[in-house]
Amino acid sequence: MSATKKTFGLAGLMIALASTTAIAGMDEAKKWIDSEFQPSTLSKEAQMKEMEWFVNAAKPFVGMEINVVSETITTHEYESKTLAKAFTEITGIKLKHDLIQEGDVVEKIQTQMQSGKNVYDGWINDSDLIGTHFRYKQAIALSDWMTGEGKDVTLPTLDVNDFIGKSFTTAPDGKLYQLPDQQFANLYWFRYDWFTNAEYKAKFKAKYGYELGVPVNWSAYEDIAEFFTNDIKEIGGVKVYGHMDYGKKDPSLGWRFTDAWLSMAGNGDKGIPNGLPVDEWGVRMEGCRPVGSSVERGGDTNGPAAVYSIVKYLEWLKKYAPPQAQGMTFGEAGPVPAQGNIAQQIFWYTAFTADMVKPGPVVNADGSPKWRMAPSPKGAYWKEGMKLGYQDAGSWTLLKSTPVDRRKAAWLYAQFINSKTISLKKSHVGLTFTRESDIWDKSFTERAPKLGGLIEFYRSPARVQWTPTGNNIPDYPKMAQLWWQNIGDASSGAKTAQAAMDSLAAAQDSVLERLEKSGVQGECGPKLNKKETAEFWFAKSAKDGNIAPQRKLANEKPKGETVDYDTLIKSWPATPPKKS
Repeated sequence: MSATKKTFGLAGLMIALASTTAIAGMDEAKKWIDSEFQPSTLSKEAQMKEMEWFVNAAKPFVGMEINVVSETITTHEYESKTLAKAFTEITGIKLKHDLIQEGDVVEKIQTQMQSGKNVYDGWINDSDLIGTHFRYKQAIALSDWMTGEGKDVTLPTLDVNDFIGKSFTTAPDGKLYQLPDQQFANLYWFRYDWFTNAEYKAKFKAKYGYELGVPVNWSAYEDIAEFFTNDIKEIGGVKVYGHMDYGKKDPSLGWRFTDAWLSMAGNGDKGIPNGLPVDEWGVRMEGCRPVGSSVERGGDTNGPAAVYSIVKYLEWLKKYAPPQAQGMTFGEAGPVPAQGNIAQQIFWYTAFTADMVKPGPVVNADGSPKWRMAPSPKGAYWKEGMKLGYQDAGSWTLLKSTPVDRRKAAWLYAQFINSKTISLKKSHVGLTFTRESDIWDKSFTERAPKLGGLIEFYRSPARVQWTPTGNNIPDYPKMAQLWWQNIGDASSGAKTAQAAMDSLAAAQDSVLERLEKSGVQGECGPKLNKKETAEFWFAKSAKDGNIAPQRKLANEKPKGETVDYDTLIKSWPATPPKKS
């Protein structure tokens, strides 16, 4: 190489480095604070101070190219398109935030854990994997990281106790393995304008003997589904349906059930965030060890409550949902209620709120919603003290196989997008939450009337009954995929509900048995109970004062019960809880 080329090359490199570092700093932070990071729970002065810490902490990593990944939802789209750009401009670390499907995130993190090869530097990975991360020891225990190796890149003002999903990402050893990034629940969704229609209310009361309102139990949900589908039939010349769901044999069908459908029916035991000794997947625990999924091993995956949940799912899908719903996936079914011909949906993710408030058939001219969301109705087997629904808590996860410098740079980004400077703005954009302080901010009090009950729910004491998959599940990637394959057989008509759940329970026991034999998960790995009769376990649960597995009820459809929506909302607190 000639001296001229060398000189030119060196000069070019210096210009490139200068262009990377020149934009990074407090001028860029001020620009973003003034133009984008509002509203905030911090004053602009406090925001600038927080950003100054990021600028200084990032100096050793300026110019590095860091790759992180999350599933594709509105919150993460904002992070990927806007916050990653802001982070790059303010810190000088080149941040690429990929968006892929949830199943692909699980597959890729599994690949990195198994191979030891660094696929991504940071992961927004569902807290459903907490039992996996805790047992395989491939994820960094953030409690140790923040006070040890990662102390120099941990924001001094990071208030972990303000994160509403902290209990979901803490393992039995008391350590925090994941930092919540966003949180949304599956709730009950309904057309408030139809439910308050005097004509419909009178017709419903005359037929069923109780008021048309938010269903408290599955019996009322079923009555309302029947009423709108077969009694009202049409509204404004459009065919209406009393229920919406999806049924295609596809990986997304698995979430429909692992996301706590069985707990809504009354499967498992009492306990928050998850039932003990039996959780909502039907997996029994002894200490920190999973000991069985099938009823014959003390589990509840194929018990009467679980089978009832599948029977009702299939019955409602076929009788009360649009015919095309049976062939739809999660993504295809999600937008349907916003099209205006669905009366209610028992299993509706609040992540769809951002799309549901856009102008359309379910929004009034003034921007207020024609719909509302409310707590989910309970199945016939449900008992007070059980969890009642699912909470998605996408959470930052760092793996040991990621080089330390790359891990540190990714950790800076994880904290940046969840910092007090930004988190309130992010909550407003994606309508998912991370911090308790954001939920109670006055900006959400002002916006609440246009969000159909979302803010009221997150401020309510009911919220704690909606929780993710917990510590009982020792290998989420392996076990979660069993659900759509087996329940898909019931959805397609290839198997009865009982046969499908028997098959699922046996498959989960097989995974637990393989893990036990491998010994790879140590003292908290599975140790299967020996097989006994169902009656043995029914008697044992009663003797021990537990619930699961429950015997089959003589009557799985008690009288319907509803509550007035406005009365329900007014019963919830309007001021933040006092901190101890």
